[in-house]
Amino acid sequence: MGIVNVTPDSFSDGGEFLAPHAAIEHGLHLLDEGADILDIGGESTRPGKKEPVTEDEESRRVFPVIEGILARVPTAILSIDTYKSRVAAEAIGRGAEIINDVSSFRWDPKMAATVAGVKPGCILMHMRGRPEDWRTQPPDPDIVATVKREMKLAADVAMKAGMPAANLMLDPGFGFGKNFEENYPLLARFAEFQELGFPLLSGTSRKSFIGRTLAQDSHDAPVNERIVGTMATVTASVLAGAHVVRVHDVKQAVETVRIADEILNAQAG
Repeated sequence: MGIVNVTPDSFSDGGEFLAPHAAIEHGLHLLDEGADILDIGGESTRPGKKEPVTEDEESRRVFPVIEGILARVPTAILSIDTYKSRVAAEAIGRGAEIINDVSSFRWDPKMAATVAGVKPGCILMHMRGRPEDWRTQPPDPDIVATVKREMKLAADVAMKAGMPAANLMLDPGFGFGKNFEENYPLLARFAEFQELGFPLLSGTSRKSFIGRTLAQDSHDAPVNERIVGTMATVTASVLAGAHVVRVHDVKQAVETVRIADEILNAQAG
């Protein structure tokens, strides 16, 4: 899954693809590099963010990109990264096939019913608190157990609203309300999430915990120097059972996943 951020403030590439034509060309480039899915988002959820993007502004950012990519590559599989029910429904109407909701239907009370009505693919991501709370919330003594329990609850809510289980995918939400010490247990014990019985997405790409690990002279590695570290986490995720990896650097990830898949094939005999 290649990332297309149509935002001015995303942590990795904010503003770089804010113009529709730039985002469209970037998406096409990621498809050429081997992306199977493009995840298009119009609102950043970086730490400390407080003012939400309005539905109208988010729509203005993402809809031309969805339409522009599909006009060039009608077979492209697009995901809309949104927690807003109206944006989700209209994006599906314009050709997106997957909803990627970082709030797992918690931030918009209409989202569950809206999504269940059209039954797209749906990714439910785990998040601790809200971005404005992340720097002050206390650590979780067993982050893996908490994430596992709350992802199951999110899936149950979605199915109760009418979403088929076969349409759901779960994402433990690396970096989303987890501090440095909490991300590596999620990665080390990622295989435990398979017990929930749903496909799994891993989104570690260029995250701050990678930058902290690769720090030099007490300075975190900048986002453009986290690619190799990201590919290490991609390998670990795939070997532990991830079905989709969400990345900025598609070419490198495609090559990494090929090697990881061959390791899995060898293990299977």
